[in-house]
Amino acid sequence: MSEIHGGELTARQLKAAGIDTIFGVVAGPMVEVLAGAARAGLRVVGCRHEESAAFMASAWGYQRRLPGVVVVGSGPGMTNAVTPMYVATASGMPLVVLGGSASAPRGIGAFQEADQVAFARPGCKWVQQIDRTEHIPELLHLALGKAVSGRPGAVYLDYPGEMVNRAVPEDSVTLRTAMPAITRPYPDPAAIERIADMLARAERPLVLVGKGAAWADAGAALTRLVDRGLPYVASPMARGVIPDDNPHCVNDARSAALARADAIVMVGGRFNWIFNYGRPPRYAANVRIAQIDIEPEELYSSAAIELGVVADAAVASEQLCAALEGRALACARGGWLDELRARARSNAALLDPLMGLDSTPINPFRLARELRDVLPRNATICDDGELIMGVSRTVLPSFGARSRLNAGTTACIGTGVPYAIGAALAQPDRPAVALLGDYAFGAAAIDIETAARVGARTVFVVANNSGIAGHLLQNFMFPPDAPPIARLHAADYEKMMEMVGGHAERVERPEQIRPALERALAAGGPALVHVLIDPLAVRPGGMNFLE
Repeated sequence: MSEIHGGELTARQLKAAGIDTIFGVVAGPMVEVLAGAARAGLRVVGCRHEESAAFMASAWGYQRRLPGVVVVGSGPGMTNAVTPMYVATASGMPLVVLGGSASAPRGIGAFQEADQVAFARPGCKWVQQIDRTEHIPELLHLALGKAVSGRPGAVYLDYPGEMVNRAVPEDSVTLRTAMPAITRPYPDPAAIERIADMLARAERPLVLVGKGAAWADAGAALTRLVDRGLPYVASPMARGVIPDDNPHCVNDARSAALARADAIVMVGGRFNWIFNYGRPPRYAANVRIAQIDIEPEELYSSAAIELGVVADAAVASEQLCAALEGRALACARGGWLDELRARARSNAALLDPLMGLDSTPINPFRLARELRDVLPRNATICDDGELIMGVSRTVLPSFGARSRLNAGTTACIGTGVPYAIGAALAQPDRPAVALLGDYAFGAAAIDIETAARVGARTVFVVANNSGIAGHLLQNFMFPPDAPPIARLHAADYEKMMEMVGGHAERVERPEQIRPALERALAAGGPALVHVLIDPLAVRPGGMNFLE
């Protein structure tokens, strides 16, 4: 009678579930899982650090609308994945962490022994430990499903070492080969009518779009909705759900739109810090708010929600379009949309002089403009860093759902490099471009070797201002005689890509930017463009770029 061990069983179940790529770091006791996956024909992406591996898996899963799977070893290998679990759950990205844990005997100081289930629980939707090798297919089936059900997030499945290596008779286990067909939750028709009536009567309506709409592929329905004459604002990672060049996009007049709207419909987003908690003074005191979300508990927040609708964002948007069919909007009689468009144009015009600067060191807005003008519409943009992420948010447009990945709800620095690699592997026909501050790049820089090894079509643009927010924090926050703390060494980052055989360029003058970017995009593999930018550059209005 043939036997199968836990690692091989895990690989077969992943393949049966339609997972063709996994990420991880080779470490015990999970080597058998990675080896079994390779034997089963899965692409196994070996990474340089568990944190980056899990971020890559999150981005891959978010792009593909599938669970991203990462395999990590015991003890510190697993705890390195705790931050990505927290980030994935907070940012609504599907992640399954398969973590090896200490083999028996436990409780007396086994090798790398830790209470890994306890470490995982606060950052996850669901946590479980394998109790029998025969139970692996069942529990893995549950883990994969729970990562993508409702609002996506992280789940953790703990593998005690003996469960991985133990062999069991093949006829004693059954793979789960069929995934359930799950319908999307439909809204209450009466609630949709109430929202339609609220929008139709409002003099200053506004639609807010969150990344839940990106996950639901609600772009087509939301485009039809706003094209009725409704202005909208998208959260940073919801950019592109409705293409940013839609004439109803008023992201550049966000503050005015939030402050003056008399009726707001939030679709697939949360009233957290990103949307200023939905309360005065950033919102009008008497604003009417309706919210559409797949998670009922999200409808209780700091905002004074008048009507909460539990539904899939795409389905609800479709039905809202139907409910407004043939109805005139009161806002069409006023100048609300024109007012916001004028404000958006005025705000955007403030950046024109910065984007046209020919100075050296290069202004970051000039870099962002050149990148904007050279990128194809289908590019995935991963921005990471303090100053450069704010610059990117104001200059670089997005044109498709899930085409923008950044620090997200948790404002986690160090996601840009791995997100770009994961996105490139998930969508190899689309360029993935990471625009990174030098500090953010350094947080995960060694995984450019991973990109080179696996042939990820990723362009890393390192905006080097030699520090965290340039020299501003060093100059204004620390004593004059303090050693460099917020400043960084002026490293030659392009040499790191040369080290792994990728395309690399250094840019010191504005006229060099576009040709270098064009060559990097045409390289067909990993490329890095190192751009020296002004360490004293700031954005008009201050340094808070994460909002």
